[in-house]
Amino acid sequence: MGKERLLSHGQYPEVSLAEARKLRDAAKKTLSAGGDPSVQKRLERIEAETQARNTFLLVAEEYLQMAYDRELADATMRKKVWHVYTLAAELHHRPIREITAAEVLHVLKRIEHSGRRETAKKLRGTISAIFRHAVVTLRADNDPTQVIKGSLLPVKVTNRAAITDEMQFGQFLRDLDDYSGAGVIKDAILFQILTMTRPGEVRGARQQEFDLEERKWTIPAERMKMRRDHIVPLSDQALAIVQRDWIDVKGVYLIFPSLNSNRKQLSENAFNSALRRMGYSKDEVTAHGFRSTASTILNNRGYDPDVIEAALAHQDKNAIRRTYNRATYWDQRLELMQAWGKICDGAKAT
Repeated sequence: MGKERLLSHGQYPEVSLAEARKLRDAAKKTLSAGGDPSVQKRLERIEAETQARNTFLLVAEEYLQMAYDRELADATMRKKVWHVYTLAAELHHRPIREITAAEVLHVLKRIEHSGRRETAKKLRGTISAIFRHAVVTLRADNDPTQVIKGSLLPVKVTNRAAITDEMQFGQFLRDLDDYSGAGVIKDAILFQILTMTRPGEVRGARQQEFDLEERKWTIPAERMKMRRDHIVPLSDQALAIVQRDWIDVKGVYLIFPSLNSNRKQLSENAFNSALRRMGYSKDEVTAHGFRSTASTILNNRGYDPDVIEAALAHQDKNAIRRTYNRATYWDQRLELMQAWGKICDGAKAT
């Protein structure tokens, strides 16, 4: 014999007698149609809970949590959080299924009209990712950002200011040598120049990433722009800086720690602030520009462009060649980095 199943519609007086009768009649209709009203009720509850989480902000917060779980770089996460909570604020309380392409375009154009074309483009990417999550969780039917791709103005490409003339570069190195600011910042800038790396990679350099006997620095994937490990051969000059700044104190792991705490990184603006105090404007040189300095000088001197690109950790679009280059250019990169160290010494001396 089957077990009797009871269906509750709620307690009185929260559910009136009239409402209870309507719910009872609806259950009878479901039964007469061959359905199970208790199952139907559960499905309706699930649907109601889903619809209760259908605002743009709530879907966006789920997307941000997934991004955190994937352990994206801190800088990337900060930008995504800024996109969601600040730039897309006017979409927060809108049901995501009802948001139109015109609404999204209005948000993006407001930012674009302020002169921030690249920000508008990147925000469109974040909003698109949020809508794709909404689609796969059945809270949106499509991604409206796809139809507005061509509605945004192209990003103005501006190269970061860099010194590419060897004579001027030599003068800069002499100015850096004479810099009276914090020694750790001066060493960090010079180390960045010698290793042809990015400022953030140097600021986050930790002792466990270095093999001083093998003379190499392995930057883990999570700290690299291309999200893959990058091994940097250390020239005599670069190795000397690491040994000089190494702090052999328990709990201190950074090579170039903050001036305020040896357990915190230097600030994002530490390098460029030092350059300004040295008298160099943002139109003359930036910390990111030192990679262009190395690339230009080494290419002008006739060094192999492929080896230079490998040393800069640039992504080769050809996957097979990328793997081949990473496996075969180590010896050439060892020679290149040592040569670059000598070129820097020579430039400073002339």
